[in-house]
Amino acid sequence: MAASERPFLLFGTREFSSAAARPTELLTDPNLDNAMSALMSTYSPLPVSFSHGRGAELFDCEGRSFLDGLSGIAVTNLGHAHPRVTAAITEQASSLLHCSNIYQIDLQERVGEALTRRAGMERVFFSNSGAEANEAAIKLARLHAHERGIERPQIVVLEGAFHGRTLATLSATGNERIQKGFGPLVSGFLRAPRNDLHALQALAQKHDDVAALMLEPVQGESGIHPLDLEYLNGAAKLCKEQGWLLIFDEVQSGNGRTGSYFYHQQIDIAPDIVSTAKALGNGMPIGACLARGEAAHTFAPGHHGSTYGGNPLACAAAGAVLQALEEEQLQERAQPLGELIEKSFKETLNHDDAVAQYRRAGLMIGIELQLDCAELVKLALDAGLLINVTAGRTIRLLPPLVMSNEQGHQLGETLAGVVDSWLTNKPSKEGVA
Repeated sequence: MAASERPFLLFGTREFSSAAARPTELLTDPNLDNAMSALMSTYSPLPVSFSHGRGAELFDCEGRSFLDGLSGIAVTNLGHAHPRVTAAITEQASSLLHCSNIYQIDLQERVGEALTRRAGMERVFFSNSGAEANEAAIKLARLHAHERGIERPQIVVLEGAFHGRTLATLSATGNERIQKGFGPLVSGFLRAPRNDLHALQALAQKHDDVAALMLEPVQGESGIHPLDLEYLNGAAKLCKEQGWLLIFDEVQSGNGRTGSYFYHQQIDIAPDIVSTAKALGNGMPIGACLARGEAAHTFAPGHHGSTYGGNPLACAAAGAVLQALEEEQLQERAQPLGELIEKSFKETLNHDDAVAQYRRAGLMIGIELQLDCAELVKLALDAGLLINVTAGRTIRLLPPLVMSNEQGHQLGETLAGVVDSWLTNKPSKEGVA
């Protein structure tokens, strides 16, 4: 059978020795009870630990159920323990976990073909994360510029952007707070305000060394800001006129989350490079940098690489995700479910004046309040709900595509109750009319 004719998975059976210790059985030493102290303090975890999940629900170690309105920050689009993904990972793990990219990986090629077809792109480089996918995009744009005779190429990025926490992607990110303490940052980035086409045109007139414009069509970390369609169309036109590559960071907005496989497909704009990750593996780490046109043929052997990128286990998960999205038509749930959740919240909330703005693109939902509201995350957890607050005062909801309508109602209504209770009991309500 030709490689192109093979399914992503050939399911079979395996027998395993019952004597083999489970991972948890190896960690029963009482001296490990305080293992958290061994971790670097890069997070401030909430006081809950989950043991398992099912669909749009997670369960803690005491068996309490939580409705997942965050999807691991836009990762588990198919929900938890999706049978197709579980079967793919289990089957692949029983045969081959890893193979170096110095050898041909048949499964990687088949997943790459399926992904580029879905994306309308030509070629793909697989990595392990969104930050790495964006690093590849940055390198690709710089190399493309060097081949055009630009010695010190620059990339235009936007205020409010988030592209990752590696040194280059941190430099491209428009958040001084998370950049602080990590200087000197990587040079070669020009920053412009979002939705300001005149600013882009001014940069084009001032600089003849620009290689690309890199942006999130829906900014996530800054509070769910879908960029204006007029701005995006104007930016795409400007890139074409100036010979800039147009890079769309769809790490958060891709893989069905906004109603089409990638957001750019529903606004009919074709970028030269697209980065994605997060939900591509539904929890299995995998990222991808996709390209078309000249950009697709810029990298050559030795230009870039990854030890784990696109290994068999990660590609098995990605293949299952692609199959599920296509065969179960899950991306078509994004828009109606997003509308339902927002409507349920609005109809239940008593403090209407507390909301500054609603912003949404499919199942990327931002509810900006009039005042900072980080404490809502813990209060929602106490109510059995997983949410996130970003940019200080924006409640960010990123529920899985498999969430039922009943659960969507529950999410909106429960969240409204949490917000109402918090505002009612808050000693000071400055900023609320």
